[in-house]
Amino acid sequence: MRGIQDQLAHRAKQTPDQRYLSQPIEREWHTWTWAEAFDEARRMAAALERLGLEPGDRVGLISRNCAHWVLADMAIILAGLVSVPVYPTAKADTIRQILEHSGCRACFVGKIDQAAERLAGVPAGVTTIAMPYPDTGGDRSWDELIEQPAGDFQPRKRGEEDLATLLYTSGSTGTPKGAVHSFSNFAFVGRTLPTALGVEPGDRVFSYLPLSHCTERAYVEAASFYAETSLYFAESIDTFAEDLCHARPTLFGSVPRLWKRFQLGVLEKLPPEKLDRLLRIPLVSTLIKRKIKKRLGIDQVRWFASGSAPMAVSLLEWWDRVGVTIREGWGMTETFAYGTQIGLDIEPRFGTISRALPEAELKVSDEQELLIRCPCLMDGYYKADELTTESMTEDGFFRTGDRAFIENGWVTITGRVKELFKTAKGKYIAPVPIESLLARNSWIEMACVLGSGMTQPVALVQLADHAPDDRAQLTRQLESDLGRLNRDLEPHERLASLIVVSETWEVDNGLLTPTLKIKRDVIEAKYNDLVARAGDAGNQVHFED
Repeated sequence: MRGIQDQLAHRAKQTPDQRYLSQPIEREWHTWTWAEAFDEARRMAAALERLGLEPGDRVGLISRNCAHWVLADMAIILAGLVSVPVYPTAKADTIRQILEHSGCRACFVGKIDQAAERLAGVPAGVTTIAMPYPDTGGDRSWDELIEQPAGDFQPRKRGEEDLATLLYTSGSTGTPKGAVHSFSNFAFVGRTLPTALGVEPGDRVFSYLPLSHCTERAYVEAASFYAETSLYFAESIDTFAEDLCHARPTLFGSVPRLWKRFQLGVLEKLPPEKLDRLLRIPLVSTLIKRKIKKRLGIDQVRWFASGSAPMAVSLLEWWDRVGVTIREGWGMTETFAYGTQIGLDIEPRFGTISRALPEAELKVSDEQELLIRCPCLMDGYYKADELTTESMTEDGFFRTGDRAFIENGWVTITGRVKELFKTAKGKYIAPVPIESLLARNSWIEMACVLGSGMTQPVALVQLADHAPDDRAQLTRQLESDLGRLNRDLEPHERLASLIVVSETWEVDNGLLTPTLKIKRDVIEAKYNDLVARAGDAGNQVHFED
């Protein structure tokens, strides 16, 4: 089995003319074959050595997804260095904490919003290398460094158990922790995932979920080193739809919040009642499904996926009705995103996160916590031995923090262990299943159920853009939906009220993680007074403003 360093050279030799990377820059598409990508990465690896970096040194990566993110990572691998990806949406203090904690000596910087503000967090003494995109800057420029040929540069060999990358968690429960992953772990996910999922030569992937996160790094980048896939990127958020249609991917994954937004985009053009009526007419139904997928740019996709957080069954069923069958998967930063998923040969079971991937062992503890052991499990948390010990069982399983049950191999997540809260009645409530039921309302984009110490829980909801402006109409519909939802819940779970918030929950305002999961503790603290006022008002539906 080839290690990841050897595999890069092998791909460049075996498929030199295959298109590998496609990147729009100022609306012109630039492409790299495997031979061209490998040559550019070798030149950058040689340049990193000229800057004084030695095998084992840490190098940061801060940028939105782009071709040069992958080229930079290839260069880091070939030079035997250690990559430290940082979310491009991270604040300056988080960037500083990660780069200092990991001991980075250099850092690639690329497509970043509010770059000056964020990059103020780069510590003094860390050499920044600017990727060749408009409005990027650094101590050295990409084009300047790769001008010189690689000459006789050869990959600086590292052992399979040597450190390859530090993957920092998204910080949903505090300061990001650095998961230690070896070259062996990196290679394992790259080799194993394409076979497990049924990836075929020539498959196209549109890379837009953060490459700094383990899932995109494993399923997209690492897999592309071993499978003959081509990667496409978006130039900006504004050009996302156009660039997706250009790529016309054959494999496509997203996260629940974006699947919801894609759905809302469809419903803005085809109201639910009209769409339902058209889908009941056989011939028209086929045409409508084809039109929806083509307009989104996903008409050639063979395999759809979702991850990051549990997806509402109602949303999965809605997409299935329009011809988009989504397979939910699960993994963690600590497992290099490896855990559960299924290929095209297995029908999904909505409401589950699929089945264990090859060589992944899963079980549930007496406390209903999901435990995992796999070949790509991290070697521990960087500089946190005590935390590493606490996260492992005596028989070598990682404590995931997810509550789950397993039935005939199918795994269902019911929430996070730490998300359970107890009401004033002494009853425990898991918020995630209730939030999934709220997602059946197409006017509700996101929800957060709270209620620790309260008589009954409540739900904070963020409305979709297409929700009606008529407050009376909106109130009547939400009250009706709340009544139906409560009939499906146990008495202690029933919601006392829905509280409509006015502020949009985003990464930049600290209410979502970079992977678009809600920061429950931050939201609870922010809206504590609003929840108390709503309870005093006694209304079933309460508006923040």
